[in-house]
Amino acid sequence: TASPFTSLPIREEMTTKYSNLSLESHNISVTEHSCVPVEKNITLERPSNIELICQFTASRDMNSVNVTWKKGDELLENYLINVTGSIVYAQYLFTIINSKQMGSYSCFFGEKKEQRGTFHFKVPKIHGKNKPLVNYVRDTTVLICKCQHCSPLNWTWYSSNGSVQVPIDVQMTDKYVINGTNANETRLKIMQLTEDNQGSYWCHAVFQLGESEERVELVVLSYLVPLKPFLGIVVEVVILVAIILLYETYTQKKKKHI
Repeated sequence: TASPFTSLPIREEMTTKYSNLSLESHNISVTEHSCVPVEKNITLERPSNIELICQFTASRDMNSVNVTWKKGDELLENYLINVTGSIVYAQYLFTIINSKQMGSYSCFFGEKKEQRGTFHFKVPKIHGKNKPLVNYVRDTTVLICKCQHCSPLNWTWYSSNGSVQVPIDVQMTDKYVINGTNANETRLKIMQLTEDNQGSYWCHAVFQLGESEERVELVVLSYLVPLKPFLGIVVEVVILVAIILLYETYTQKKKKHI
């Protein structure tokens, strides 16, 4: 549906001032019977002109509805209201050009907190392997992180040293190699694994409007680990055989004395 604010001068002024940026328009519908706030998550990778519209429907006099906009707890100004029959349209136009302008923007109708619509702006989420990656000592492994439908400006890998993230510097050691076949992907290759390499690794992506990171868990096992159940059985068998032999020796000695 077309925006009720399409022909307003302020919209044209904003799109002209930042004509090199694309316009993103997002809508939320709230009613007087809403018992929980309506929320919408928006992924934004690069600077953009933003149009947010909240549509509030009620049976009472719409001209008496008090409309406010907030970013977090900060009151916003210069928003527009359009009343059409039993619907109030509340529009907020702005431009996001840096990370400080990301976050949550909310429209409120009246005093009830439930009659609220919130738009959450976040940079793209990156994805790694959900389950721990299991390898063995002296193996080579590759940790992978991807960002679907996006291209970070930069990728960085970190290893965990307790609660501290330590950047992995491939120039300082030939143990690591960092590369990626595409801009939306990064790969950390670790060679000659030891048990000390076990733990958490973080891939960190930098975008124009913020940063995102993901954890990848690496488990490094000794080659003896798969043998442990077998060795346990062998030990139990040896003990059982020893007990049987001792019992037979004891029985034979007892017979000789008789």
